[in-house]
Amino acid sequence: MIDCVVDSGALLGECPVWSGAENVLYWIDIDGKAVHRFDPGTGIDEARVLPARPGSIALTSHPGRLLVAMEHQLGWFEWDGEGFRPWVDIEPAGNGSRLNDGRSDPVGRFWVGSMFEDVPANRFRGTLYRVESSGSVTEHQHGVGVSNGLAFSPDGATMYWADTLRNTVWAFDYNVDSGEASSQRVFLEFDDLPGQPDGGCVDGDACYWVACVHGGAVARITPAGDVDRVVEVPASRPTMLAFGGPSLDTLYVTTIGDRGTDEHARSDPHPGGLFAFTPGTTGTPEPAFAGSP
Repeated sequence: MIDCVVDSGALLGECPVWSGAENVLYWIDIDGKAVHRFDPGTGIDEARVLPARPGSIALTSHPGRLLVAMEHQLGWFEWDGEGFRPWVDIEPAGNGSRLNDGRSDPVGRFWVGSMFEDVPANRFRGTLYRVESSGSVTEHQHGVGVSNGLAFSPDGATMYWADTLRNTVWAFDYNVDSGEASSQRVFLEFDDLPGQPDGGCVDGDACYWVACVHGGAVARITPAGDVDRVVEVPASRPTMLAFGGPSLDTLYVTTIGDRGTDEHARSDPHPGGLFAFTPGTTGTPEPAFAGSP
């Protein structure tokens, strides 16, 4: 059974990340320009306002400090401190694109992709980047529609990445020592799944979970690329998943809310809510970004 644990009404809920050091789930509302922190022990969800749209977040070695990909740049956010501090510009400001899905690799590099913000225009102007702890940036892939689905296998040897506009998830051989992703191959075509691929994560059995945005479901895919399970979500547009809880046995799902443009979202019982269920498998701890201010 999938429950709505936070009836937040987020405009564009995304990027749930479990902090084991704090036993809380951080997540963002992109269009609401906010970072949320949910404490399942108390049931309390708090939010902090950001100066612009966050596309993704990552933990750091300092509890309460997050790396935030916001609009065209990366910066630091202190939950109980001075808010957002810019750090590295990834793309030129005002170019019609923004940073989207991101995730740290097993040793603390940050991968993040960009997208043209007018999604219905179907422009492939995004780029996939790798960011070192020093702040140096490497462009990995160009001609991206909507960058999503970043995740790493438990052994760090495989990187997953999706382009929502191409309805495809790819797998790469990943070298943890160098940060190189190679041997790109199709892992999953969305032809037989509902909706389109959005955010993803990997469980302790090395299976890949993906949110089926516009499809009202999440799916579990085996390392061989076979669809193992499809779980319906009481929300038409789930966006991303993350394992959380002290035992990492709860799967959290963020969703898109009612932005006045989608009849399906308006008919959802909890548009923009944060959902959770027990999938019968566990996740792995989320790596922290290795850099610091």
